[in-house]
Amino acid sequence: MTKYILKRLGTSLLTLLIILTVVFILVRQMPIEGYFDNFDKLDQAVINARLQQLGLRDPILVQLKDFFVRLLHGDLGQSARYSVGVPITAIIANKAPLSIRMGVISMALSLLLGIPLGAAMARSKSGFWDKFGTVFIVFVSAVPSAVYYIYIQSFGSSLLGFPMLFSRDDWRTWILPVFSMSLGNTAYYAMWLRRYMVDEMNKDYVRLARAKGVKNSEITMRHVFRNSFVPMIQYIPTSLLYTVSGSIYIESLYSVPGMGGLLVDVITRQDNPMVQALVMIYSCIGIVGMILGDLLMVVIDPRISLKRKESAR
Repeated sequence: MTKYILKRLGTSLLTLLIILTVVFILVRQMPIEGYFDNFDKLDQAVINARLQQLGLRDPILVQLKDFFVRLLHGDLGQSARYSVGVPITAIIANKAPLSIRMGVISMALSLLLGIPLGAAMARSKSGFWDKFGTVFIVFVSAVPSAVYYIYIQSFGSSLLGFPMLFSRDDWRTWILPVFSMSLGNTAYYAMWLRRYMVDEMNKDYVRLARAKGVKNSEITMRHVFRNSFVPMIQYIPTSLLYTVSGSIYIESLYSVPGMGGLLVDVITRQDNPMVQALVMIYSCIGIVGMILGDLLMVVIDPRISLKRKESAR
């Protein structure tokens, strides 16, 4: 396993290096206004001095080298427009805890709703729960999320009396955004768990257990559910990390001062250093999530081995 982990880490670092390099070059192609506040009011001499200070007058390879050197020291740079002169790490440290708290709650809600729904769909194939779950999954998958997010906000505030905008001090304002954030993962877990359980129920070992007189409930919980849940494990870390990093649209819709709305805001303001830093963070989240998913599968199911045998093709 150690050899596999080291190999995956090496591949992931190479992937991250390529992503950061591409993003760095693309950001450098954007207008220089993204590095200044009140650009139109600045004198050309001031602009040139600022560009020289930022190293933007240096060759692109020199800029790239300086960027990675600063990155190794934990320096993501400073905001140019969103919060002028404030270190990006300080801005993220202020906003990340709220997104993490909201994301963890929504992820827990997704697991609590999606897994029982998927199991119920598999057990009552072509029955009520299967039809209900299928309608729910198709609706969430087919309808653009922005549409039902707006409807949830509108009806939740008008019919149920929940506040429309978020407030840290009012627990009621957490309900609608957390529920909205959990819908996608709920449908995802229900759909795949149902599929894996139906596949397992048709296998020979299940037929043999039924022929021996083993109760259906015992077969479902001890064998079918356990074996069906293992393939889903690898997607949970990635889903969790993306969720806790903040939903871009939902946080903007409810005015949640978290990481998701931050990305939209800095793109709108053309704050190039902030855009570059946030893209890097989201790339790291995706890579780390994939590694954790593979390792978690091995922990849950000891039958899975990360070592490739000599005869393997």
